[in-house]
This record gives sequence, C-alpha cells and structure tokens, in this order.
Amino acid sequence: MENIQVMGVQGLPLIHAGDDIAAMICKLVPLQDGDILCIASTIYSKAKGCTKKLSSITPSERAERLGKMNGEDPRFVQAVLDASTDIIMEHPFILSEMAFGHIGVRAGVDQSNIEDGMVIFLPPDPMQAAQDARDEIKAICGKEIGVIITDTCGRSFRRGQTGHAIGWSGFTAIRDFRGDTDLFGHVLKITEEAVADEIAGFANFVMGESNNGVPAVVFRNCPKWTGHDNLYFRNDEDILKKVLKKEWNQ
Repeated sequence: MENIQVMGVQGLPLIHAGDDIAAMICKLVPLQDGDILCIASTIYSKAKGCTKKLSSITPSERAERLGKMNGEDPRFVQAVLDASTDIIMEHPFILSEMAFGHIGVRAGVDQSNIEDGMVIFLPPDPMQAAQDARDEIKAICGKEIGVIITDTCGRSFRRGQTGHAIGWSGFTAIRDFRGDTDLFGHVLKITEEAVADEIAGFANFVMGESNNGVPAVVFRNCPKWTGHDNLYFRNDEDILKKVLKKEWNQ
C-alpha cells in the first residue's frame, strides 16, 4: 500500500450563493482517479443557497419557549425546528433528527463562518450533494473520485467535536470485517469500521474550526475497501435515541 497523502485545498475564496465549488477545486488541485475529496457542508450549503436571514424568521410559541429555556434567539431556534423531523431532547440544547437520518445538536444549523444575522442549514440531501459534486468534478476534469460532505459534530460520552460524514459517494461508508479472521484466526463477528467518518474526522483536523480558510481536503492513495452504507442506526437499533427520548418525555 502506498503512503496516504492528505492535502488541504488552499486558495478557495469566501463562498457565496451560485459559486461553482467543483470548478474552483479543479483549478486549485490536480485531482487524480481514486482521490477522496472532503467538502465542508458549510461551503456547499452557502454555494447552494441553503441559508436564511434571521430577520425573515418568525418564531413559533415552541421556539419562544425553547429559546427562553436554552438562552437562544427564538428565531434561531425556529430555524432548528424547521430543519428537524424529530426532536429527541429539548434542553439543555436541542438534539434533533433530520430527514436524511443524521442526529445532531441544533439540527446542524450554524451561525459561524457566515455574515452576521444569517444562519446556514445542512444540505437537505447530503448523499445527493456528494453525488452531484462527484459528477460535476468528473465532467470538469475527467477524474473518478470519491466525495464526502462533512459536518462538525459532538459525540456521546466524549468532550469535543470531530468531523462526520453526512453524505458520501464513490465508496461505501462502512468497511465490513464480519466473517474475516484476526491475527489469531478468530472470526470477527461485529467489527464494522466507519471509514467515511474516520476520513471526515481527519479532514476536519486539516480544515480547522475558526479562520483557517481550508474548507476542502483531498486524500490520495487510500486503499480500497468493501462494505455497506448503513451508517445510521435504524430506529429499532438505536438504543441511545430510545433512552434519551424516554427520559425526556417522562
């Protein structure tokens, strides 16, 4: 296996609605077949217009109540509620599920890296977003690559945020080791490696979280793997979600 190379895409300007991110990246980086490109959901959403002015949002009674409870602008809370399909927990922060299966704090709605008075939403269909970006890059520079749309999320039981894959294309999210044997010949029964999240996490380390200005990262020489795309637990499998909803609703 060749050494894996990790390259932050330097030189991207501040992104605005209508910008062609794929074309910008192809001009800055000589992509190769087999590369994996991680794109921060923030710039993808800004380019696609997934933003809103707080002044245009009218908070509901629930948003007013939760805003007061959590010390947040009710208009921002309403944006979170609008982006959510299920509220798992209301306090001390809103934990919600989105239509595409992702569960995150405040539905991933963000006020950082955007002008004052604006909010950014996650792409409504990150899987399609990743596929579209992959197709656009193939059309522009003729290269077959993989794409991950990343978002920064907290984790249960641990402090701190890491990058997560919320959309991906060109490979499976999970590397499935079940049925393989370990060094001692034991058959692996439960090992499923979330490779897409591991790559997204390292991409987030390169991107940074403040003013680095590196919202895209290229991985080269990653080995191939086989597996599946069932990254999100089904409702009947998600023990933590059941416990949180039961606890909150008591």
